[in-house]
Amino acid sequence: MPRKISAVVIAYNDAPNMRRCLDSLHWVDEIIVVDSNSTDGTTEICLEYTNQVFHYPFQGFGALRNQAITHAEHDWIFSLDTDEWATSEIQQEIKNLLIHDPPAQAYLVPRKNYFLGHWIKHCGWYPDYRQPQLFHKAHMRYREDLVHEGFEVSGKTGVLQSHVEQIPFRNLDQYFQKMERYSTLRAQVMHSEGRRFRAHQLFSHPLFTFFKMFVLRGGVFDRKPGLILSILYAYYAFVKYAKLWECQVKR
Repeated sequence: MPRKISAVVIAYNDAPNMRRCLDSLHWVDEIIVVDSNSTDGTTEICLEYTNQVFHYPFQGFGALRNQAITHAEHDWIFSLDTDEWATSEIQQEIKNLLIHDPPAQAYLVPRKNYFLGHWIKHCGWYPDYRQPQLFHKAHMRYREDLVHEGFEVSGKTGVLQSHVEQIPFRNLDQYFQKMERYSTLRAQVMHSEGRRFRAHQLFSHPLFTFFKMFVLRGGVFDRKPGLILSILYAYYAFVKYAKLWECQVKR
């Protein structure tokens, strides 16, 4: 008998993406949304799909994901971000996997990313993995980091073949909005860990980031979108370390 599955989504002010994300979860047994007090209509859209919409203040992405899992009725969890959607291929692969005893307790899922009118095939963006997106809730927990949260798995970790699709930034304005938030959170984490700012980080880290994405990871083959993406991530590295310096000099 197929095992039942709970889908969990964490959300914050992402109304333009919500329907595409939630439409792609029609095949699961329940949908749970944890929202950080959105003000743009996100909650109202989610309530069209599920009555299991819970509100928690933002205390880090890891904490939100763990909170969402506590509301799940079923053992198997499929985690989807609001800017992602499950393709028909990944839906079928998961359903086939859960018919029998899965050989692993957590599964990484490749992501295919769309940026500036192109599916990005290089830059380290494909296949792109975040934390395991399919897992047994008794065997995985997120580390409660503010941003770029890690995870702990007790058991085996596998990799699925099909992918989810993602539009991480609808346009450049949204990239800069996300960069502002994520760079601040990351600088706060580094500061709390006692990492010290060094002046060379303002140029060595951005330069290496650009070289890694555009050359080592083949962003050059993505042409103009790959160049722009590599420059944007280099700029993120610069801002992150500038904010680390700011954290240290504040009185």
